This record gives sequence, structure tokens and C-alpha cells, in this order.
Amino acid sequence: MPKTIKPRRPRANGEQLPDDLHPVLRRVYAARGVADARELNLGLDALLPVELMTGADQAAAIIARVMAEDGRILIIGDFDCDGATSTALSVLALRAMGARQVDYLVPNRFEYGYGLTPEIVALAAQGDPALIITVDNGVSSVEGVAAANALGIQVIITDHHLPGERLPRAAAMVNPNLPDSAFPAKSTAGVGVIFYVLLALRALLREQGWFARRPEPNMADYLDLLALGTVADVVPLEHNNRILVRQGLARIRAGRCRPGISALLEVAGRQQHRVQASDLGFAVGPRLNAAGRLDDMSVGIECLLADDPLRARQLAVELDRLNRERRAIEDDMRQQAEQMMDALLLKESDLPPGLCLHDESWHQGVIGILASRIRERYHRPVIAFAPGEEGEIKGSARSIPGVHIRDVLDEVNVRYPGLVPKFGGHAMAAGLTLEARRLDEFREAFVAVLAGHLDESDLQPVIESDGEIPPEDMDLALAGELAEGGPWGQGFPEPLFHGEFQVVRQRLLKDRHWKLVVQPAGSSRVVDAIGFNLADECPEPLPERVLMAYQLDINEFRGNVNLQLRIAHLEAA
Repeated sequence: MPKTIKPRRPRANGEQLPDDLHPVLRRVYAARGVADARELNLGLDALLPVELMTGADQAAAIIARVMAEDGRILIIGDFDCDGATSTALSVLALRAMGARQVDYLVPNRFEYGYGLTPEIVALAAQGDPALIITVDNGVSSVEGVAAANALGIQVIITDHHLPGERLPRAAAMVNPNLPDSAFPAKSTAGVGVIFYVLLALRALLREQGWFARRPEPNMADYLDLLALGTVADVVPLEHNNRILVRQGLARIRAGRCRPGISALLEVAGRQQHRVQASDLGFAVGPRLNAAGRLDDMSVGIECLLADDPLRARQLAVELDRLNRERRAIEDDMRQQAEQMMDALLLKESDLPPGLCLHDESWHQGVIGILASRIRERYHRPVIAFAPGEEGEIKGSARSIPGVHIRDVLDEVNVRYPGLVPKFGGHAMAAGLTLEARRLDEFREAFVAVLAGHLDESDLQPVIESDGEIPPEDMDLALAGELAEGGPWGQGFPEPLFHGEFQVVRQRLLKDRHWKLVVQPAGSSRVVDAIGFNLADECPEPLPERVLMAYQLDINEFRGNVNLQLRIAHLEAA
């Protein structure tokens, strides 16, 4: 669909920011609502205190008691990158604190479904745990917690997903999105929630004299896992999350990270000493997620737990293979989805406000990515469905700004009782289960509810720009300041600029990517530019003058460091 470039509006005046900030960076911060210098303090001293995390002290007391009794602790994780990092963090930190019996179990999504189900509890009970701790899941596991309680197994829920009408009767629940939680950083990822529980546990054990007989771990050692899980789960980077990500990136760049993270960066072809949040989101995270999507997330967790670099490298290579397999499956599914859209014989202006796509051959582990790709092309909420258990289909939903997709599903559930037996998620992503025979009924209900949440302007894709950069400011120094001004990500987007350029040289790489030399309007200087996967958006030959939306980038190749514009959008001027 055609895109419109729209300048971002300032959300703060920036008067309280440091005087020595580059004017362009000052403008960028103002557009993201940064009001004063305190919000630029990304040191650990600025982290929200553990006392604010409601329920963390109660959870810590239970864990400490089980550790004192030498009971078995079982971590039940989720099958995505946030779940993998949460699980690895829990196992590593609890062992470092002196827990002798700590293990983990990650449900195979194809056999057991999502969360702490009664079936998972039955499997876990075979190992006779004294305590189950869920990470990045559990807030909806009413039946699973009841099954554990019936077996005499205590359960601590740590999660960040939005709660439903009923809450599990767990021994303790820690979730910043519970109605009674005082923790202000509601976008904390699952790995952040368990990190705060572990901070509370360490403080309690310190008070009890536990570390008089054993070394006390430095929780900063796990910030690399915090950064990876937070970025990969695409939670908004509010101030507290930016601190965790900034500090984790610093450790990774310095080589003080898990061997598995180093190995994953290596197989992805990323430079560890220059790693950015985007590398975690687009290179490391997808490789870990591929294990949960296609196989068993324990491969990813073992990669993060590995102390031996050689073993970590072997597991990273396997994860890279799974990711390539996932991409091949995704490409096939995307082609099928595009054929479905073509078969509808609809003009884009006639498309419904939301799309529901289903194919019996689709892979359950890849439908979330497929929904994202279709959403990007048609700019409307998309749900992709794949076969589930007998008579059921499982859907993965992706939304657009301004449409809270979980709330939409909740409204469908209220207005059409019994139509959606299972659902959950966030504002931008959700999952659900339907009876296959009711797909058409659901599609009509989904579109009807969406119509009340959207108007025509919501369905027009907009590229938000931080304005134009004067040609004299377009240099490596500013590119460096922008790179270090992050971390950038969801809710705190990487700076994006726009402007008109004359095309001096153009070359199409692999029939997909534009490699250009361009000249800013009103300037005699030239600069390199690269546009990945933009050949369809703007086919060759390019016109003499183009309008570009771009990011300032630093290209390092064979020891040479040059300024490069990374093109996000390209059209005739």
C-alpha cells in the first residue's frame, strides 16, 4: 500500500535536556516525550527499586524456604525468546545463590499448548518438585495451578501478560499488569519480572545470613539475558526497560556475556563489539525463537546455559539451521497467503478492516510471523490460523497502532459468547483457539468488532519521520551520537529522517536490494545508501530524484568506516 511520510510531533519541549546535546538528537528525544535529563540516566542506580514489584517479597520468602529445605525447584518457561532467557536466568541465578536442585521444563507447544496446563503439571510431578515457578507465563493457568495444588506442589507465577477475569490460586503471583501491582513499568518483559523476584530473593537471603557460607552472586552478570529477552519480546522501551537493555548491551560489547549469546551473534554475522538492540531483535532473537517454533525450546535454553564456548557454538549452529528452515516454511506460507489475497479479487480499498487467513498445511509455529508479514503489506490487523488439536484451529494475531488486539478479542468473546474458548496476549499480538467449523462465524464477528475501533485513516500506513537533516550535519559524528543515544526499539523507535536526494549511481543487488550513491538536495556532497528488500517498492530504473526515509548508519567493512544511509522507504520525488 502507498505510504505517507509524516513528521513526528514533539511530545516534550526538551528545555530540560543537557545543553551539549546535538540539536538533531534533542529533536529526536522531544518527539519521544523525553522531558528532562533524568530520563537519559541509564545507569543501574536509576532502576526502579525492587520494593515496588508487588508480590516479589512474598515469592522470595517461598523460594528461600524451599532452598533451606533443599527442595526441588522446577522452572516452567514459555517457548519464545523471552521465555528462554527467563528460564536460563532463573536456573543460573538460583544455582549461583546455592539452590542445589533446580531444573526446568518447557512445554512442547505442539503437544501441551501454552502455559502451565494440567498435562504439564502431571509431567512435572514425575520429578516430585516442591515448587514450580512459571516464567513469562501462568497468569491464565487457572486449571494448571489447581492441578498442582491438588498434588501438594506450590506454584509461584511470574508473568507480564494481561490477566483474564479469573486468576490462578497460586502461592504467590508477580505480574506488573495485575490490578493490585504498584510497579509503574507495566511493559516489563517476563525476563524482567523474574529478575526482580531474584533481586528480592538475594536481598532476603543476605538478611538471613545465607551468604556467610557461600559467595553472593552479582546480578549484573545476567543483564545480557535481560537485554536479549526484553528486546526480542518487543515490549515498549520505557525508561526502566531502556536501562536494562543499555546495561546488557554494554556487557555484550565488552565480551562479558553468555557464550551462547556470543555464538549466536557470530553465526548471524554480527559484530559483538558493535552490537545494537536491533541485532538482538533481528538476529539473535529469531534464532532462539526458531527452536520454539519448529522443535523444542530446550535447544535454545541449553545454548544460553552452556558454559563451554564450543558447546555453545554447536547449539548456535543448530539454532541457525532451524531458523533457515523456519524462513523457508514462512516463504511458502507467505506465497500461499498472497495467492489467497489475490483470489479475493479485491482492490486494496475494498479490503475489510481485519484479515483472517487459514490453510490446513500451515505450520503452527510460524503463523505469528506470517501474520506480521501480511499486516506489514496491507496495514490492518491480521490473524493467521493453522490446524490445532482435532476439530480446532490455533490463531496468531498481529495488530496495527491504535488497535489493542487482545481487547478486540475480549469484545468478540463478550458479544459472541462461546465463540473464542481461549485467547490471550498484548496490545499488538495475541493468540487464540477456535473450533475450525466456526471460522467463518468468527471472521464476521472479528470484522464487525474491528469496525468500531477503526476509521479509514487508521488503515493508511504512515512513516513517522524525525524531520530532515541539514547536509552539513550528515556525518559519522552524528551517526555515532544517534547510535549511542538509544537503545532504540518498540515505543522508543530508532531515529528515522527523510529528504530529497539526487541519484548519482544505482545498482540492484540480488534483484532485491538497492545500493545507491546519492546527493542531498542543495548540497554538493555525496553519500552511500543501501535499501534492503526495496526493489518491489521502487523498481528499476530509479528516477533522477527520489524521496527517501532513512536512518543514519555506520558501515564498517575491511577496516574502513563510512557513513551510510539505511533506506526504509523510497519513492520518486
